[in-house]
Amino acid sequence: MTKRVLITGVSSGIGLAQARLFLEKSYQVFGVDQVADPQLPGDFHFLQRDLTLDLTPIFDWCPQVDVLCNTAGVLDAYKPLLEQSAQEIQEVFEINYVTPVELTRHCLTKMLEKKQGIIINMCSIASSLAGGGGHAYTSSKHALAGFTKQLALDYAEDGIQVFGIAPGAVKTGMTAADFEPGGLADWVASETPIKRWIEPSEIAEVSLFLASGKASAMQGQILTIDGGWSLK
Repeated sequence: MTKRVLITGVSSGIGLAQARLFLEKSYQVFGVDQVADPQLPGDFHFLQRDLTLDLTPIFDWCPQVDVLCNTAGVLDAYKPLLEQSAQEIQEVFEINYVTPVELTRHCLTKMLEKKQGIIINMCSIASSLAGGGGHAYTSSKHALAGFTKQLALDYAEDGIQVFGIAPGAVKTGMTAADFEPGGLADWVASETPIKRWIEPSEIAEVSLFLASGKASAMQGQILTIDGGWSLK
C-alpha cells in the first residue's frame, strides 16, 4: 500500500532531498514551499504556499498523510536579542515552531483515526546547544525539540511515532551565504570532526529510515547528524 508523506520546505535543501528519496522508494509525496515547484518525477504533488499564512488550503489539498515531515525552517543571521525586533522573533518562531505545531495538530487528528502515523520534526543542534544560531533561531529550535518529546510521550500508546532530526552544518540554499568568498564554510568544515559539511541527502536517508516503520521501538528520539560537532 502506497504511503503518503507531506514535506514542507520541499523546493530546496533537506526538503528537496527528502522528496527525491521518498519518491525513489515509491512514496506518494505532497510538497509545500513558498517558492517554485521543483517539478520532481514520480507521484509528486506540489502546493505553493507561504507557511506564515492560513494553513487551511494545505489541509484541504492534502487532508491525510501517513508521514509528516516538518522540514521548513529559517535562520536569523546569528543575531543576539538586542539586535532582533519583536517582529523578527515572531517571524522566526512562526516558521520554526508554530507552523509545525499547527500542521501536526491537523495530521495527528487523522492519524489517530487509524492508530498509526509518523511525525518527523527538523530540529537542529541549536535545539540543545547555543551558538548554532542567534537568539530567535536557538530559542525556536529548543521549543521544537520540547514539542517533539512531549508529543511523543503523549501519543505513544495511540500508535503515533514522533522523532526529531538535529542536523549540524548542512550545505543548503539556507546556508549558501557561508560559501561566498570570505564566508564561514571553510572554518566550519575545519572545526567539524569529520572535516566537512553534511549533505542534504544524508539527512534524507535518516528521514526515510524513521518513516519506514523499521524504527518501531524508538519514540521521541532526536537524532543528531552533525559530523561530531556537538562532541566538542
